[in-house]
Amino acid sequence: MMDWTDRHCRYLLRLISPRVLLYTEMVTAAAILHGDRERLLAFAPAEHPLALQLGGSDPREMAAAARIAEDLGYDEVNMNVGCPSDRVQSGRFGACLMAEPGLVADCVAAMSGAVTIPVTVKSRIGIDDHEDYGFLRDFVAAVAPAGCRVFVIHARKAVLAGLSPKQNREVPPLRYEFVHRIKQDFPQLAVILNGGIRSLDHARAELAVVDGVMIGREAYHNPWILTGFEQEILDGQPPASRASVVGEWMPYVQTQLDAGQKLSSMTRHALGLYAGQPGARAWRRVLSEQAPRPGAGLEVIQAALSRVQPETLEDVAG
Repeated sequence: MMDWTDRHCRYLLRLISPRVLLYTEMVTAAAILHGDRERLLAFAPAEHPLALQLGGSDPREMAAAARIAEDLGYDEVNMNVGCPSDRVQSGRFGACLMAEPGLVADCVAAMSGAVTIPVTVKSRIGIDDHEDYGFLRDFVAAVAPAGCRVFVIHARKAVLAGLSPKQNREVPPLRYEFVHRIKQDFPQLAVILNGGIRSLDHARAELAVVDGVMIGREAYHNPWILTGFEQEILDGQPPASRASVVGEWMPYVQTQLDAGQKLSSMTRHALGLYAGQPGARAWRRVLSEQAPRPGAGLEVIQAALSRVQPETLEDVAG
């Protein structure tokens, strides 16, 4: 979800689901230690609970970055060993680290020793020719004793050469049974299943076997799906309507505009808010065409909203 789940995206998702655990896009430990921390790590208090997804392979750097995350108020640090992109591999982090469970364990141990918040791991079920269940089992068995009690497992293997990141999300088959067996073999661990979950009913079925589910692109392209999870699984109170979410969102947008942010940097995350609803295409078109214009402001959002639910525009605007 790199370049997707930034702070603007997360703020909008939080308005839709008050209780779901949100994850940042992956940020490297080196970038945190040597880069612009405000740009990389800033978040609004409303985003809690929030986990920082961290990439890296140097235990000392990972520990230092985790300490910074805790100091800033993050609720969890998640080590990503599931991303298959070439850029990630060249930096020796992401899915390629599944071939080095000892190093992953060293990083987890260093982070666990540096912070009091949970340190978790996100992985695939395997990489390249390492696609048997034993490979995943041995990986978890090596990493868990270092201090990881929660494993988020994307139920596809990663093909590190020959497939693009997009293809790695679609081509390797989903093997949910691998994740189920991890839960059976390690009942003391919390096992979270990721990959291919696109409905509340599907999530419910998986939650009968594992401890949680992670939803990525479906929640981005159709964020309103989170209201079902909020109400039916988390026992929370979802928002009354999409229009009410827009109404709560606009003050945040104005604050960010006043701080110099571009409208399009926020509205790009809202294109799927009306997915499947009458007027969804007009909503997307207005935001896509007008938000990038110089000086664009809240009037663009109001214009887009008028194309889908004009009867609520007065309530939202005032």
